[in-house]
Amino acid sequence: MSKKSKAKKAIQYIEAPHIEQTITQTLETNYMPYAMSVILSRAIPEIDGFKPAHRKLLYTMYGMGLMTKNRSKSADVVGTTMRLNPHGEGAIYETLVRLTRGNEALLHPFVDSKGNFGKAYSRDMAYAASRYTEVKLAGICEEIFKDIDKNTVDFVDNYNGTLKEPTLLPTSFPNLLVTPNLGIAVGMASSICSFNLEEVCSGVIAMLEAKNDENINLVDIIKAPDFSTGGELLYNRDEIEKIYETGRGSFKLRAIWSFDAANNCIEISQIPYTTTIEAIIDKIYLLVKSGRIKEITDVRDETDLKGLKIAIDIRRGVDVSNLMDKLFVATPLMDSFSCNFNLAIDGRPQTLGVYDILKKWIAFRKGAIARGIAFDLEKNKQRLHLLEGLAKIILDIDRAIAIIRETEKAKDVVPNLCKGFDITTIQAEYVAEIRLRNINKEYLMKQIKDKDALIADIDKLNATLDDEKKIEKIIIKEQKEIIKKYGQERKTTIIEGAAPAGLKLDVFVEDYPLQLYLTRENYFKKIANSSLKTNPEIAVKEGDMLIQQIAGQNVDDVIFFTNKQNAYKMKANDIADNKPSQMGAYLPNLLKCDEDEAVSFIVATSGYDGHLLFVFESGKGVLIPLASYKTQTNRKRLVNAMSSKTPLVFAKHLTGQEDFVVHTEGKRGARRSFALNTELLTVSSTKSAEGIFITRERLVGFEDAGEENAVPKARKLPHKGFDAGSKGDDEQLMI
Repeated sequence: MSKKSKAKKAIQYIEAPHIEQTITQTLETNYMPYAMSVILSRAIPEIDGFKPAHRKLLYTMYGMGLMTKNRSKSADVVGTTMRLNPHGEGAIYETLVRLTRGNEALLHPFVDSKGNFGKAYSRDMAYAASRYTEVKLAGICEEIFKDIDKNTVDFVDNYNGTLKEPTLLPTSFPNLLVTPNLGIAVGMASSICSFNLEEVCSGVIAMLEAKNDENINLVDIIKAPDFSTGGELLYNRDEIEKIYETGRGSFKLRAIWSFDAANNCIEISQIPYTTTIEAIIDKIYLLVKSGRIKEITDVRDETDLKGLKIAIDIRRGVDVSNLMDKLFVATPLMDSFSCNFNLAIDGRPQTLGVYDILKKWIAFRKGAIARGIAFDLEKNKQRLHLLEGLAKIILDIDRAIAIIRETEKAKDVVPNLCKGFDITTIQAEYVAEIRLRNINKEYLMKQIKDKDALIADIDKLNATLDDEKKIEKIIIKEQKEIIKKYGQERKTTIIEGAAPAGLKLDVFVEDYPLQLYLTRENYFKKIANSSLKTNPEIAVKEGDMLIQQIAGQNVDDVIFFTNKQNAYKMKANDIADNKPSQMGAYLPNLLKCDEDEAVSFIVATSGYDGHLLFVFESGKGVLIPLASYKTQTNRKRLVNAMSSKTPLVFAKHLTGQEDFVVHTEGKRGARRSFALNTELLTVSSTKSAEGIFITRERLVGFEDAGEENAVPKARKLPHKGFDAGSKGDDEQLMI
């Protein structure tokens, strides 16, 4: 037997059993468990304000004693956290970085850090490796872990069953609203902005002290979101109230700036939380390079140990306020924060407003406090039970000593004490464990004295546990103490009535007439009319030629139609001006379209008036309203912009009715010319429509078919050519 035959014989083919399954069954079995895991165990915060990754990390640090000990190496913290969090070292350390004071992502950081942890407002300022940095828990974590050892929250096994970890942390303030959270799950996302700690705690106090819900208007107490990067919030009360009520909405943030007259530059000291220094500088560079903003000469990042700073050098005599208005509109110096208060409560994702979130948190905190009180109550009852046994022993201590001394075996000591004094096994164990040196009157009387205090404490705890109002008073007291200890002034300034509603950058764009040129090799030129006065000759690449020239304005939209039935849209002012002697921009690079995609024709418009005339090789023609290509958003690519059934023969932007000359040429060279009026064509709102056949009813023959400029003469056509609704099989359509 050959080697090849042996190899074939050695291979065993195992055919998997064929199981028929509906798509819904497949999703439920394979996809839903993954989706729920991402939603509930990774991306969406819970009522304590933490995602699982945050909670596991902070609890690990708490277990390491980093609440009171000196800082530990971040690498040690990350490695220990892996006992609760099976993700990689990089993911855990990145989570740690965001929680640190050094990163400045949070209003109230949970981690006191030493070393380089980067900055939340910088994209390129990288944090140092975990072996170089040190961390410990910040003071505010005392409120995060308050009474966690008193059974205030549930504990579950970790991923391998070797440790216990809390399902939630018993935060004594509404951390969910104080700490910003962004998360993308499967089919849903969460975007929660941060609020001022003092305002949030004051809101809780007001809700608990109010006689009914109608007396509370949280907008008057929790005025608006607050961010660690500061900036200015453009206040719109209606929008803020909508967010507080529904948990959805958006608001605008903008940078804080000042003008340094001595150096003739603008200094940016605070930026929106949603952006970075690099994003702002990159956008300003693009605006300057494209010529849309000409007042700026240089922009630099001058951030140092003193804080954030972006310096913008400007030309002399520039109106600084007007320039900043341009930058606010055109760059991330003004940005929007979109709110989506999506959180997981009791294993169920919910979208709640601020008021409902506080109600849920108050209910959660009441439960945690009640569980803590129940824990203390049980401990006190156990202690009281021991002291009651000791009190019986004290009545005849000599007899107790005699029972212990006369008992022959150690295992019989506790049973004999139980019989001799009518006490429980637990009480007898407690008495038997008292050291010989403590069997004195002073020690024993001191223990008995604690009995009365314990009884008073038990009565007090029982009364608190049975009265919800007393638990509410505890929460109020906690909030006041937190405000006093950790409260701080707002970092984000509230600016009322300052939002430039409806303002567009087009207002600041210089408008001037220009000519747009398209070449066969797909080069595009934008040339101002003023440049053509001095040099009217248009240069093209060798072997290339102009195929289209149209007039426009610098504020127009330019639409590029391609041979793949796509339309690409750009602002004319986004395209650099060319000189007549330049080759222009290569459209595949400018539009970022496919390599084999070529632009067939272009349209320039500002009002999207008129129609586009499309004539196809099939002999069909159609009028499409140019308004069909207008979009509410700045979409740059529109697919199915025209019919793809047959190749396009001719296209033109029409602002009214026009006459065109249609030519047909047969295989034998016979040529006929006809006049076509666009009024006779069908208008379709569907961009991909092919239209109707250009039949003899819609054409007028020419007296002299050989001359393109012949005068039309109304007469009936012969029953040839475009008869019967289509052109002849031996004729080619031209227009």
